[in-house]
Amino acid sequence: MLNLPPRLAARLDSSQFANLHTFLAAARHLSFARAAEELCLSPSAVSHRIGRLERALGQRLFTRLTRQVRLTEAGERIFAILQGAVDQLAAALDPGSADEVAGPLALYASPSLAQCWLVPRLAGFTERYPAVAVDLRVGNEPVDFRTRQLDLALYYGDGDFPGLTSTRLMDEQLAPVCSPEYARRHGLFGQAERLRDCTLLHDALAWHHAAHDAEWTQWAHRHGLTAALPERSLSFDRADLCALAAVHHAGIALGRRRLVQAQLDRGELVLPFGPFSESGRYAYYLVHPPQAVLPRRLQLFIDWLHDCAAAG
Repeated sequence: MLNLPPRLAARLDSSQFANLHTFLAAARHLSFARAAEELCLSPSAVSHRIGRLERALGQRLFTRLTRQVRLTEAGERIFAILQGAVDQLAAALDPGSADEVAGPLALYASPSLAQCWLVPRLAGFTERYPAVAVDLRVGNEPVDFRTRQLDLALYYGDGDFPGLTSTRLMDEQLAPVCSPEYARRHGLFGQAERLRDCTLLHDALAWHHAAHDAEWTQWAHRHGLTAALPERSLSFDRADLCALAAVHHAGIALGRRRLVQAQLDRGELVLPFGPFSESGRYAYYLVHPPQAVLPRRLQLFIDWLHDCAAAG
């Protein structure tokens, strides 16, 4: 029998624990129907359980809309507390040996970072922790961790992720890159002012809510080359597609060193205006919901990512 504080015990008898479990599922999905599927209940049963819990607590936990539900302020607060308790319990029950760490791990990253940096390294993690089932999903949009059932996201940005815990994983450096042929054709080596004769290749979704030309504009401003930016451009929604277009002589891209180093090493791309420079406040961040204690498999994965970043 749980020894609850008297004021809480007066509101919650033992029958309410099933309702709390139902609330957790509904809050995680923001859907009574999807919670019903998870719990093998009818949507009506889920609604009744939530109603009984709300009456016991004397607070509305959800705002009911026509086709969806939203957590109220009280619901958000209670969900965070309950989810934190569940996470701590899961961490306490995780096996102590690294060889025995097991379970699913859902990760979200941009397509460019996944393809150029993360995927080539994943074998190192799966060899070390073969029982952890990594599920990598890619996309450019910010995600809702409750509805997407994710453990961790890797974002390129300025570190401002309201309501979430973020840790700087690694810095980035920027420099214009193009094919050797394109550089020769336009006389670019050491002649940055000749940008005006080029076609710029834009990553139109460089970070969340960025303007389509934000990355080039910020780089040109830092280097005093704003007047040299041409109007001719091609735009993509992935940084790796910008680099690929540059390899095939379509123009000049603003390369991120972490993503284009392999193409530079192979001679497919060159740095016509000199070495990389710092990207300012933009870097790669590990982002997840606030948790008092991370599940052990997630903490091990985060530690492994930091090791990969430190190794360059």
